[in-house]
Amino acid sequence: MSDSELGRFLRARRESVSPADVGLTAGSRRRTPGLRRSELAMLAGISVEYLARLEQGRDRHPSLEILAALADALRLSTEARDELMHVVKMTMGSSKLCLGTVRPPDREVRPTLRALLDHLEPAPAVLLNRLGEVVARTTGYERLFGPVGLLDAPVPSLPRFLFTDPRARAAYPGWESVADDQIARLRIGSLPDDPDLVALVEELTLLAGAEFTERWKQPLRAPGRAGVRRLTHPGAGELRLAEETLELPEGAGARLVVHLPADEATATALDALAGRRPGALRAVAG
Repeated sequence: MSDSELGRFLRARRESVSPADVGLTAGSRRRTPGLRRSELAMLAGISVEYLARLEQGRDRHPSLEILAALADALRLSTEARDELMHVVKMTMGSSKLCLGTVRPPDREVRPTLRALLDHLEPAPAVLLNRLGEVVARTTGYERLFGPVGLLDAPVPSLPRFLFTDPRARAAYPGWESVADDQIARLRIGSLPDDPDLVALVEELTLLAGAEFTERWKQPLRAPGRAGVRRLTHPGAGELRLAEETLELPEGAGARLVVHLPADEATATALDALAGRRPGALRAVAG
C-alpha cells in the first residue's frame, strides 16, 4: 500500500459523488466529474489547500476527526467507511494507540458469574466488559437481542452495533438516549490511556462519523443504572424493558445488565419467546 493510497481513495470518492447527492447545484459548464475539490472542502469544513495535500499524498497523517468529516461530507456508506478504515490502517497504522500498562478488557467469564447467569434464566441478562462487548449472556438475552442483529458479530459489541449497524435504530425507538448512555459507559469504564478504548474510538470515529464524535466531545456525565427502555423485536413487537445495571467489584468496568418486563404485555411476550407458560416472568413497576 503506497503512501498516496489515502489520497487516491479520497479523490476517487470525490469524483464519484454528484453535487445533487450532497445537496449542491451542479450549474453549467462543469468539467470536473463529481464534486469539485472546493465543494468537498467546504462540506467537510477544511481548506482547499489541505484537501489538495491529502489527495496528492503530501500530507499522510490527517486527524481522525478530519477523516470523519470527509466521510460524512462524501456520504460514505458503512462499507465505504470500512474501506477507508482499512486504507488508514495500512497507510498510517494505529498512530494514536498508547503503550500503557492497562490490562486488556475481560473476555472470559468466571464460573461463579456463569452460574449466576444460569440462575437468572429465563430473564434476559448479559455480562459486558468495559468496552461494551458481550462476554456472556442468558438464552433469554439471545432470544431477545439475537433477532435484532446485536449478536451477529463474532465478538458482539453494543457500541459497534449502536453506531455502525442501521438495524440498531429500528431496534431502539429511543436510540439517542441509548447511544448517549453507551458513550458515558465507555468513558467512565476505561482510563484515558487505555489502548483498547483508543482503538475502538478510532474505529467508531471513522465508521460512524458525527453521530459518534459529537457525543464523544460532550461533557462527561454519569450513565444511568436503571430505567425503562423500549425495544422493537421482529417477532414480539415493541417491548418495554426495565433495565438494571450492576457494576462488578474489581471488574475493571465490567457490568451485569438485567432486562425485566416493565408491563404485563411485555412479560407475556417474553414468556412466549421462551416457550413458557404466561407468568414465568413477572412485570416490575416501570
